Amino acid sequence: MPRPATPRPARPARPARPARPGAAQPGTARPGPAQPRPARPGPALIARDLVRILDGRRVLDGVSLSAAPGRRIGLIGENGVGKSTLLRLLAGVDEPDGGHVTRPPGLGFLRQEAPFDSTATVADVLDDALREAREDLAELDRLTVEIAGGTEGLPARPELLDAYADRLERARQRESWDADRQAARVLDRLGLGRTGHDRTLGSLSGGRRGRLALAALLIRRPAALLLDEPTNHLDDEAAAFVEEQLLRMPGVVVVAGHDRAFLDAVCTDLIDLDPAVDGPVRHGGNYRSYLAAKRAGRERWERRWAEEQEELAALRQATGATGATAHRVAPDRGRTDNEKMGYGHRAGRVQQQISRRVRNAGRRLAELERDSVPRPPAPLRFAPDALAALVAPPPAADARAPGTAGTPGAPGTAGATRAQGAGEDAPLVSLRGVRVPGRLTVDALRITTTDRLLVTGANGTGKSTLLAVLAGRPVPEGEVTRRPGATVDLLAQDTVFGHPGRTARDTYRQALGEERAEAVPLSSLGLLHEADLGKPVAHLSAGQRRRLALAVLVARPPHLLLLDEPTNHLSPTLCDELEEALGTGPGAVVVASHDRWLRGRWAGREIRLGG
Repeated sequence: MPRPATPRPARPARPARPARPGAAQPGTARPGPAQPRPARPGPALIARDLVRILDGRRVLDGVSLSAAPGRRIGLIGENGVGKSTLLRLLAGVDEPDGGHVTRPPGLGFLRQEAPFDSTATVADVLDDALREAREDLAELDRLTVEIAGGTEGLPARPELLDAYADRLERARQRESWDADRQAARVLDRLGLGRTGHDRTLGSLSGGRRGRLALAALLIRRPAALLLDEPTNHLDDEAAAFVEEQLLRMPGVVVVAGHDRAFLDAVCTDLIDLDPAVDGPVRHGGNYRSYLAAKRAGRERWERRWAEEQEELAALRQATGATGATAHRVAPDRGRTDNEKMGYGHRAGRVQQQISRRVRNAGRRLAELERDSVPRPPAPLRFAPDALAALVAPPPAADARAPGTAGTPGAPGTAGATRAQGAGEDAPLVSLRGVRVPGRLTVDALRITTTDRLLVTGANGTGKSTLLAVLAGRPVPEGEVTRRPGATVDLLAQDTVFGHPGRTARDTYRQALGEERAEAVPLSSLGLLHEADLGKPVAHLSAGQRRRLALAVLVARPPHLLLLDEPTNHLSPTLCDELEEALGTGPGAVVVASHDRWLRGRWAGREIRLGG
């Protein structure tokens, strides 16, 4: 899109009466928008030897990072390895226990959870996002007046000209003259164009609050941008728009994310914070090439560790760990008739050679024990296979079990929920003529006992509402029919636990009951590291809380499992394993997702809401 014309920020020698920036000077051609002057390079973002200790554990241990303007760096790794912690240190909202950070001024930070007060309005957020652009224009007007008001016939003071040039450059990079129009465009492209500016943030869904926080940063256009899971609440069009905006950013961009397609499209470099033999690994290239390099690096680590362990065992045996010594080699063998005169001389020479070898082996053993590579940690694995045998089949459709999900109603009436009574082949849930005004319209939908259904559509088309209706939410219009006794569970987008002070292990036990928790231990699912099971839920990362919620669901699999954006906050590796597990697990599964990689690999049915 053409940019508005702006005056060139070169320092004027003797400005007579500078016009307001953005207007053409009398007698001169207005600069064309096609070839804007290249921006001056901004400052780099540099972190040296960062250490952060939380709850007695070194989350970050000597991490360094440097990012020049124009570089877009992705932070990846398993949940809990410190991606969000590193971003907080880079942003300055948390202090390291060691190391230091040099950051560009005016840095912008998008957190996983929006920091705004729930009583603030959308207008408050937009005013804050536009504040710097408006300050640019006001300061340029002030400097213009001050320069023009100087002594007639004398050049303007150098400090005024420097201040004018610096502010003009900043305004040009921020596109301050076009900020209000750009703000409207950003809101529209992120699905917020129809959101009333007088609405409080507390009245918005979690997804809308996240998109509003992202919109505020894109409107502000800071010199450096730190983003924590920026695509969690974006549909395809919105994600593509954010990718386009980030590719145009002249400054540093650092992204912590699990959106594999987004990382592949945006990042110039990737930093893998997962444990590695030589610490965090920086990979130059996109996500696809990183995956191949990561697999190769893991194989090299495992091979090197195995070779060193084999060498350690041999060295320990050679240096006497099994009871053999140099003094018991060679001299104890019997003399032959040919060597009776030289036996002592030869024995001594052999003994010296063996002693030297033992000493060399001892030095090598000490060196290897001191400097050997650590054992590669076992990767987390999502292991629901054993749960299939624990899932009872859904009751026969003609059963009349109590506790039917949903709100009872008379068959055929608006908002009715009734029990299924049509035999073994009847669906678990069926919808007919369901309407939720302003949110959802479904003419007909049947979910069978082994269904795999993917629900897609733009933001606001009712994906989360559909899952809520399937989970039992009453509807004002239409008919919902359920099989009696069939169980339904929903993994919502926002993961909230009622007692954040409880440990992950206790939360899991309270949710399932002692018997079930014993039958399916939390550690057996591979969703959380053993060291994290004793942490309070409040101290877990957003991704770890998401894993805990998922663990509760898969440990007690329902007949119908509903997953709302299940790959949000999960590591790429776990996303791959979750997708595979969904294809083979017990019961029916309905997934609502924007994840482009998941959708590209989906093998089941798909419906798209909103046309």
